[in-house]
Amino acid sequence: MHVIRIINGKFYPLIWHFLAGASLLFLSGIDTAFSADNGPYKKYYKPGSRPPTMLGQLAPVIGIIIDDLGNSEKLGLRAVLLPGPVTMAFLPHTPYAYDLANMAHRMNKEVMLHLPMQAINQNKLGPGGLTQNMSYGDFYKTFINNLQSIPHVIGINNHMGSLLTQHSEHMQWLMQTLREHDQLFFVDSYTTRHSIAHQTAKDYWIPNMRRDIFLDNDRRDSAINLQFDQLLSTAKKNGYALAIGHPYPQTLRVLRNRIASLKSSGVKLTPVSQLLYKYVRHPNRIND
Repeated sequence: MHVIRIINGKFYPLIWHFLAGASLLFLSGIDTAFSADNGPYKKYYKPGSRPPTMLGQLAPVIGIIIDDLGNSEKLGLRAVLLPGPVTMAFLPHTPYAYDLANMAHRMNKEVMLHLPMQAINQNKLGPGGLTQNMSYGDFYKTFINNLQSIPHVIGINNHMGSLLTQHSEHMQWLMQTLREHDQLFFVDSYTTRHSIAHQTAKDYWIPNMRRDIFLDNDRRDSAINLQFDQLLSTAKKNGYALAIGHPYPQTLRVLRNRIASLKSSGVKLTPVSQLLYKYVRHPNRIND
């Protein structure tokens, strides 16, 4: 026997009111499902859809990635011990990467694979480098070996790569491979303005964004502070911004001081995954 409710002269089974209420409860919980503590975001993400954003966001946010980790134990430890949710990006097959990545994970720091890619100036890539003359088989095998060399990886970004990130076929290979690992996101380090890595990630529906600020191309403390100021200005203008720095003593010293004073600036430091999935309005937007 159905229970009937009369609304505006029409009859409605109460079961429909129950289902409508349940749907609203489900939708209201989606933002929680997209938080960094609730597993893979792409589980809920479909091509053509718009993931939820932070409604009523009170403060602009920044993310910070420290690149090139793994070759120095001392500087790597200093980076991992930075205050706040700074993200750590490790070079594959480097002597201290495995232990430092485990330590970073234990300290609730996000871990990324800093993937070596061929540069225009032909700088030495180190182990695990991806180059333009590779076959697809070699490219794929090298990438998988790199990924397996670093524990707790949740995303990747390119190390150098001013040549390879301009090459369409190799960027397609990379994004095809990332599609097989649907819990990984991609950050274009944007080492050349001609990079197509960000756009190719969009085309393959890989959660992605692009670096806004390099903190330490100039390693003087004063210059790094100016770049950090630019990071804050970009975040206040756009709502969020992403910076990349390196484990230089000057960078680590400046970051320790600036992160400690972030609260007074009205800007919040957030893990890169949350920056990407919760604050970027759409994972396929072009961050021009």
